[in-house]
Amino acid sequence: MPTPKLFEPIAFRSVTARNRIALAPLCQYCATEGLGDDWHIQHLGARAMGGAGIVMTEATHVSAVGRITPGCLGLYTDAHEAFLTRVAKLITSGGAVPAIQLAHAGRKASTSAPYHGGKPIPLSEPQGWQPVGPSAIAFGDGYTVPTELTPAGIAEIVGQFAAAAARARRAGFKIIELHGAHGYLGHSFLSPISNRRTDAYGNDLTGRSRFLFEMIEAVRGEWPDDLPLFVRLSSVDWMEGGIQLADTVELARRLKATGKVDLIDCSSGGAAAVGPKIPSLHPGYQVPFAEAVKHQAGLASGAVGLITAPEHAAEIIANNRADIVLIGRAMLADPAWALRAAKHLGAPVDLMPQYQRATIT
Repeated sequence: MPTPKLFEPIAFRSVTARNRIALAPLCQYCATEGLGDDWHIQHLGARAMGGAGIVMTEATHVSAVGRITPGCLGLYTDAHEAFLTRVAKLITSGGAVPAIQLAHAGRKASTSAPYHGGKPIPLSEPQGWQPVGPSAIAFGDGYTVPTELTPAGIAEIVGQFAAAAARARRAGFKIIELHGAHGYLGHSFLSPISNRRTDAYGNDLTGRSRFLFEMIEAVRGEWPDDLPLFVRLSSVDWMEGGIQLADTVELARRLKATGKVDLIDCSSGGAAAVGPKIPSLHPGYQVPFAEAVKHQAGLASGAVGLITAPEHAAEIIANNRADIVLIGRAMLADPAWALRAAKHLGAPVDLMPQYQRATIT
Protein backbone atom coordinates (compact mmCIF):
# COMPACT_ATOMS: atom_id res chain seq x y z
CA MET A 1 0.00 0.00 0.00
CA PRO A 2 1.51 3.39 -0.98
CA THR A 3 2.14 5.92 1.77
CA PRO A 4 -0.74 8.44 1.90
CA LYS A 5 0.30 11.90 0.71
CA LEU A 6 -0.59 13.17 4.20
CA PHE A 7 2.54 11.38 5.41
CA GLU A 8 4.86 12.47 2.62
CA PRO A 9 7.42 15.15 3.52
CA ILE A 10 6.72 18.73 2.47
CA ALA A 11 9.25 21.53 1.95
CA PHE A 12 8.88 25.27 2.39
CA ARG A 13 12.06 27.07 1.33
CA SER A 14 14.91 25.33 3.19
CA VAL A 15 12.63 23.67 5.76
CA THR A 16 11.25 20.15 5.30
CA ALA A 17 8.56 18.69 7.57
CA ARG A 18 8.32 14.90 7.86
CA ASN A 19 4.58 14.97 7.10
CA ARG A 20 1.77 17.42 6.33
CA ILE A 21 0.25 17.48 9.81
CA ALA A 22 0.73 20.58 11.97
CA LEU A 23 -0.30 21.28 15.52
CA ALA A 24 -2.54 24.32 15.30
CA PRO A 25 -1.73 27.21 17.65
CA LEU A 26 -3.65 26.49 20.85
CA CYS A 27 -3.65 29.11 23.61
CA GLN A 28 -3.06 27.61 27.05
CA TYR A 29 -3.61 30.81 29.09
CA CYS A 30 -1.23 29.85 31.88
CA ALA A 31 1.91 31.92 31.31
CA THR A 32 3.09 34.41 33.93
CA GLU A 33 3.85 37.89 32.59
CA GLY A 34 4.24 36.30 29.16
CA LEU A 35 6.65 33.64 30.41
CA GLY A 36 5.84 29.97 29.85
CA ASP A 37 6.61 27.13 32.24
CA ASP A 38 6.69 23.34 32.49
CA TRP A 39 3.12 23.13 31.19
CA HIS A 40 4.16 24.58 27.83
CA ILE A 41 7.21 22.34 27.71
CA GLN A 42 5.22 19.13 28.16
CA HIS A 43 2.35 20.32 25.96
CA LEU A 44 4.48 21.16 22.91
CA GLY A 45 7.05 18.42 23.47
CA ALA A 46 4.36 15.73 23.60
CA ARG A 47 2.96 16.76 20.21
CA ALA A 48 6.43 16.68 18.66
CA MET A 49 7.09 13.22 20.09
CA GLY A 50 3.56 12.31 18.97
CA GLY A 51 4.46 12.51 15.31
CA ALA A 52 3.32 15.91 14.01
CA GLY A 53 5.39 17.32 11.17
CA ILE A 54 5.11 20.93 12.39
CA VAL A 55 4.52 21.94 16.00
CA MET A 56 3.38 25.54 16.42
CA THR A 57 3.29 27.48 19.65
CA GLU A 58 0.15 29.17 20.82
CA ALA A 59 -0.33 32.83 19.92
CA THR A 60 2.87 34.41 21.21
CA HIS A 61 2.45 38.12 21.73
CA VAL A 62 4.84 40.87 20.72
CA SER A 63 4.08 43.11 23.71
CA ALA A 64 2.39 43.02 27.09
CA VAL A 65 -0.41 45.25 25.79
CA GLY A 66 -0.83 42.86 22.87
CA ARG A 67 -1.74 39.83 25.01
CA ILE A 68 -5.27 38.47 24.94
CA THR A 69 -5.23 37.55 28.63
CA PRO A 70 -2.82 38.00 31.55
CA GLY A 71 -1.92 34.31 31.02
CA CYS A 72 -0.89 34.57 27.37
CA LEU A 73 2.58 33.75 26.09
CA GLY A 74 4.92 36.55 25.00
CA LEU A 75 8.18 37.14 23.17
CA TYR A 76 9.31 40.62 24.15
CA THR A 77 11.96 40.09 26.86
CA ASP A 78 15.22 38.17 27.15
CA ALA A 79 13.56 35.78 29.62
CA HIS A 80 10.84 34.98 27.09
CA GLU A 81 13.48 34.35 24.43
CA ALA A 82 15.47 32.04 26.71
CA PHE A 83 12.39 29.99 27.54
CA LEU A 84 11.30 29.70 23.92
CA THR A 85 14.82 28.66 22.93
CA ARG A 86 14.28 25.64 25.15
CA VAL A 87 10.89 25.02 23.51
CA ALA A 88 12.28 25.16 19.96
CA LYS A 89 15.11 22.81 20.87
CA LEU A 90 12.68 20.32 22.43
CA ILE A 91 10.36 20.35 19.40
CA THR A 92 13.34 19.80 17.10
CA SER A 93 14.57 16.89 19.20
CA GLY A 94 11.16 15.26 18.72
CA GLY A 95 11.58 15.29 14.95
CA ALA A 96 9.14 18.13 14.25
CA VAL A 97 9.70 21.58 12.75
CA PRO A 98 9.42 24.25 15.47
CA ALA A 99 7.00 27.02 14.47
CA ILE A 100 5.82 30.09 16.33
CA GLN A 101 2.73 32.21 15.86
CA LEU A 102 3.41 35.91 16.51
CA ALA A 103 0.35 37.89 17.51
CA HIS A 104 -1.16 41.07 18.89
CA ALA A 105 -4.66 40.91 20.40
CA GLY A 106 -5.64 44.46 19.44
CA ARG A 107 -9.14 45.36 20.63
CA LYS A 108 -9.68 41.84 22.05
CA ALA A 109 -6.94 42.35 24.64
CA SER A 110 -7.45 42.47 28.40
CA THR A 111 -9.82 39.54 28.85
CA SER A 112 -9.80 36.65 31.29
CA ALA A 113 -8.94 33.09 30.24
CA PRO A 114 -11.87 31.05 28.87
CA TYR A 115 -11.73 28.76 31.88
CA HIS A 116 -12.04 31.86 34.09
CA GLY A 117 -15.09 33.08 32.18
CA GLY A 118 -13.45 34.69 29.14
CA LYS A 119 -14.93 38.08 30.01
CA PRO A 120 -13.28 41.45 29.33
CA ILE A 121 -11.24 42.78 32.24
CA PRO A 122 -12.13 46.45 32.80
CA LEU A 123 -9.53 49.12 33.43
CA SER A 124 -10.87 49.45 36.97
CA GLU A 125 -9.47 46.02 37.83
CA PRO A 126 -5.75 45.58 38.66
CA GLN A 127 -5.16 43.09 35.85
CA GLY A 128 -6.89 45.17 33.17
CA TRP A 129 -5.17 47.33 30.56
CA GLN A 130 -6.07 49.60 27.66
CA PRO A 131 -6.50 47.83 24.31
CA VAL A 132 -5.64 49.42 20.96
CA GLY A 133 -7.12 49.02 17.50
CA PRO A 134 -7.50 50.55 14.04
CA SER A 135 -10.66 52.38 15.14
CA ALA A 136 -12.25 53.30 18.46
CA ILE A 137 -14.86 50.53 18.21
CA ALA A 138 -15.24 48.01 21.03
CA PHE A 139 -15.24 44.31 20.17
CA GLY A 140 -18.58 43.91 21.94
CA ASP A 141 -20.65 44.90 24.95
CA GLY A 142 -18.56 45.16 28.09
CA TYR A 143 -15.27 45.45 26.20
CA THR A 144 -13.11 48.53 26.68
CA VAL A 145 -13.22 50.84 23.68
CA PRO A 146 -9.75 50.57 22.13
CA THR A 147 -7.50 53.54 21.62
CA GLU A 148 -7.38 54.31 17.90
CA LEU A 149 -3.80 53.81 16.77
CA THR A 150 -1.95 56.74 15.26
CA PRO A 151 0.49 56.14 12.40
CA ALA A 152 3.28 56.38 14.98
CA GLY A 153 1.54 53.78 17.15
CA ILE A 154 1.16 51.48 14.16
CA ALA A 155 4.86 51.87 13.35
CA GLU A 156 5.74 50.99 16.96
CA ILE A 157 3.75 47.74 16.77
CA VAL A 158 5.27 46.87 13.39
CA GLY A 159 8.65 47.29 15.07
CA GLN A 160 7.57 45.00 17.90
CA PHE A 161 6.74 42.27 15.37
CA ALA A 162 10.18 42.70 13.81
CA ALA A 163 11.86 42.51 17.22
CA ALA A 164 9.90 39.35 18.08
CA ALA A 165 10.89 37.81 14.74
CA ALA A 166 14.55 38.45 15.57
CA ARG A 167 14.05 36.75 18.94
CA ALA A 168 12.29 33.82 17.24
CA ARG A 169 15.23 33.45 14.86
CA ARG A 170 17.74 33.43 17.69
CA ALA A 171 15.57 30.97 19.64
CA GLY A 172 15.78 28.43 16.82
CA PHE A 173 12.29 28.48 15.32
CA LYS A 174 12.09 27.57 11.63
CA ILE A 175 8.62 28.88 10.74
CA ILE A 176 6.87 32.09 11.76
CA GLU A 177 3.12 32.47 11.39
CA LEU A 178 1.70 35.98 11.64
CA HIS A 179 -1.78 36.07 13.20
CA GLY A 180 -4.15 38.00 10.96
CA ALA A 181 -7.37 36.25 11.99
CA HIS A 182 -10.08 35.91 14.66
CA GLY A 183 -10.60 39.60 15.38
CA TYR A 184 -7.11 40.25 16.69
CA LEU A 185 -5.11 43.27 15.53
CA GLY A 186 -4.11 42.07 12.05
CA HIS A 187 -7.66 40.98 11.27
CA SER A 188 -9.22 44.08 12.78
CA PHE A 189 -7.28 46.21 10.28
CA LEU A 190 -8.35 43.94 7.40
CA SER A 191 -12.05 43.82 8.25
CA PRO A 192 -14.46 46.66 7.40
CA ILE A 193 -16.38 45.62 10.52
CA SER A 194 -13.64 46.98 12.79
CA ASN A 195 -11.67 49.33 10.53
CA ARG A 196 -13.47 52.61 9.82
CA ARG A 197 -10.34 54.63 9.13
CA THR A 198 -10.21 57.15 6.29
CA ASP A 199 -6.42 57.49 6.15
CA ALA A 200 -3.84 55.27 4.41
CA TYR A 201 -4.70 52.35 6.73
CA GLY A 202 -8.42 52.27 5.89
CA ASN A 203 -11.02 52.46 3.13
CA ASP A 204 -10.38 49.82 0.46
CA LEU A 205 -8.51 46.50 0.60
CA THR A 206 -5.24 48.24 -0.24
CA GLY A 207 -5.55 50.53 2.76
CA ARG A 208 -6.96 47.94 5.14
CA SER A 209 -4.13 45.50 4.31
CA ARG A 210 -1.38 48.11 4.63
CA PHE A 211 -0.67 47.17 8.26
CA LEU A 212 -0.31 43.50 7.29
CA PHE A 213 2.06 44.27 4.43
CA GLU A 214 4.16 46.58 6.61
CA MET A 215 4.30 43.89 9.28
CA ILE A 216 5.43 41.28 6.73
CA GLU A 217 8.09 43.62 5.33
CA ALA A 218 9.45 44.36 8.82
CA VAL A 219 9.43 40.72 9.89
CA ARG A 220 11.18 39.67 6.69
CA GLY A 221 13.88 42.18 7.60
CA GLU A 222 14.71 39.97 10.58
CA TRP A 223 13.60 36.58 9.27
CA PRO A 224 16.05 34.88 6.85
CA ASP A 225 15.06 34.40 3.21
CA ASP A 226 15.59 30.65 3.50
CA LEU A 227 12.99 30.29 6.28
CA PRO A 228 9.23 30.19 5.60
CA LEU A 229 6.65 32.74 6.68
CA PHE A 230 2.98 31.78 7.10
CA VAL A 231 -0.01 34.10 7.62
CA ARG A 232 -3.26 33.08 9.33
CA LEU A 233 -6.32 34.83 7.90
CA SER A 234 -10.01 34.86 8.68
CA SER A 235 -11.10 33.98 5.15
CA VAL A 236 -14.64 35.27 5.75
CA ASP A 237 -16.19 37.30 8.55
CA TRP A 238 -19.56 35.53 8.28
CA MET A 239 -21.12 39.02 8.51
CA GLU A 240 -22.80 41.34 6.05
CA GLY A 241 -20.35 44.06 5.10
CA GLY A 242 -17.39 42.02 6.29
CA ILE A 243 -14.60 40.12 4.56
CA GLN A 244 -15.77 37.76 1.83
CA LEU A 245 -13.83 34.87 0.29
CA ALA A 246 -13.17 36.90 -2.89
CA ASP A 247 -11.39 39.51 -0.73
CA THR A 248 -9.18 36.85 0.82
CA VAL A 249 -8.31 35.32 -2.55
CA GLU A 250 -7.33 38.75 -3.86
CA LEU A 251 -5.29 39.44 -0.73
CA ALA A 252 -3.55 36.07 -1.13
CA ARG A 253 -2.69 36.95 -4.74
CA ARG A 254 -1.09 40.17 -3.54
CA LEU A 255 0.79 38.36 -0.78
CA LYS A 256 2.09 35.82 -3.28
CA ALA A 257 3.32 38.64 -5.51
CA THR A 258 5.59 39.92 -2.73
CA GLY A 259 7.51 36.63 -2.70
CA LYS A 260 7.68 36.89 1.10
CA VAL A 261 4.79 34.64 2.21
CA ASP A 262 4.77 30.86 1.80
CA LEU A 263 1.37 29.70 3.08
CA ILE A 264 -2.02 31.03 4.16
CA ASP A 265 -3.53 29.28 7.19
CA CYS A 266 -7.21 29.57 6.27
CA SER A 267 -9.51 30.08 9.24
CA SER A 268 -12.59 32.33 9.58
CA GLY A 269 -14.70 34.48 11.85
CA GLY A 270 -13.98 36.45 14.99
CA ALA A 271 -14.67 39.95 13.67
CA ALA A 272 -17.12 40.86 16.42
CA ALA A 273 -18.57 39.40 19.60
CA VAL A 274 -22.11 39.48 18.17
CA GLY A 275 -23.16 39.28 14.54
CA PRO A 276 -21.26 36.47 12.79
CA LYS A 277 -23.60 33.75 11.50
CA ILE A 278 -21.93 30.51 10.44
CA PRO A 279 -24.44 28.49 8.40
CA SER A 280 -23.17 25.09 9.52
CA LEU A 281 -20.41 23.96 11.83
CA HIS A 282 -19.32 20.59 10.44
CA PRO A 283 -16.03 18.79 9.82
CA GLY A 284 -14.29 20.53 6.94
CA TYR A 285 -16.52 23.62 6.87
CA GLN A 286 -13.44 25.81 6.35
CA VAL A 287 -11.63 23.57 3.86
CA PRO A 288 -13.17 25.37 0.83
CA PHE A 289 -11.33 28.52 1.93
CA ALA A 290 -7.97 26.71 1.78
CA GLU A 291 -8.98 25.21 -1.55
CA ALA A 292 -9.83 28.62 -3.01
CA VAL A 293 -6.58 30.23 -1.86
CA LYS A 294 -4.52 27.33 -3.20
CA HIS A 295 -6.15 27.13 -6.62
CA GLN A 296 -7.33 30.68 -7.27
CA ALA A 297 -4.42 32.58 -5.76
CA GLY A 298 -1.73 29.98 -6.42
CA LEU A 299 -0.39 30.16 -2.87
CA ALA A 300 0.06 27.18 -0.57
CA SER A 301 -2.67 26.84 2.02
CA GLY A 302 -3.43 25.16 5.32
CA ALA A 303 -6.82 23.66 6.17
CA VAL A 304 -8.15 23.91 9.71
CA GLY A 305 -11.36 23.49 11.66
CA LEU A 306 -13.05 20.38 13.08
CA ILE A 307 -10.70 18.04 11.22
CA THR A 308 -10.55 15.07 13.57
CA ALA A 309 -10.68 11.87 11.50
CA PRO A 310 -7.46 10.59 9.86
CA GLU A 311 -9.41 9.68 6.69
CA HIS A 312 -10.69 13.24 6.43
CA ALA A 313 -7.23 14.76 6.81
CA ALA A 314 -5.86 12.32 4.24
CA GLU A 315 -8.66 13.14 1.77
CA ILE A 316 -7.97 16.87 1.98
CA ILE A 317 -4.31 16.38 1.10
CA ALA A 318 -4.83 13.57 -1.43
CA ASN A 319 -7.33 15.67 -3.39
CA ASN A 320 -5.02 18.69 -3.41
CA ARG A 321 -7.46 20.82 -1.44
CA ALA A 322 -4.71 22.14 0.85
CA ASP A 323 -1.00 21.61 1.42
CA ILE A 324 -1.11 20.92 5.15
CA VAL A 325 -3.78 20.26 7.76
CA LEU A 326 -3.62 22.01 11.12
CA ILE A 327 -5.08 19.84 13.87
CA GLY A 328 -6.26 21.56 17.03
CA ARG A 329 -8.83 20.02 19.34
CA ALA A 330 -8.16 16.45 18.22
CA MET A 331 -4.45 16.80 19.00
CA LEU A 332 -5.23 18.59 22.23
CA ALA A 333 -7.11 15.46 23.27
CA ASP A 334 -4.52 13.06 21.86
CA PRO A 335 -0.86 14.14 21.64
CA ALA A 336 -0.13 11.05 19.50
CA TRP A 337 -2.90 11.79 16.97
CA ALA A 338 -0.40 11.84 14.10
CA LEU A 339 1.07 8.45 15.07
CA ARG A 340 -2.39 6.92 15.41
CA ALA A 341 -3.39 8.39 12.05
CA ALA A 342 -0.30 6.85 10.45
CA LYS A 343 -1.13 3.44 11.90
CA HIS A 344 -4.76 3.74 10.84
CA LEU A 345 -3.91 4.78 7.28
CA GLY A 346 -1.14 2.24 6.76
CA ALA A 347 1.74 4.71 6.79
CA PRO A 348 5.04 4.00 8.57
CA VAL A 349 4.82 4.72 12.28
CA ASP A 350 7.98 6.61 13.26
CA LEU A 351 8.30 6.18 17.01
CA MET A 352 10.95 7.91 19.07
CA PRO A 353 13.58 5.40 20.29
CA GLN A 354 12.36 5.77 23.86
CA TYR A 355 8.88 4.69 22.74
CA GLN A 356 9.81 1.72 20.57
CA ARG A 357 7.93 -0.65 22.89
CA ALA A 358 4.76 1.42 22.72
CA THR A 359 1.59 -0.01 21.20
CA ILE A 360 -0.10 2.36 18.77
CA THR A 361 -3.74 1.44 18.14
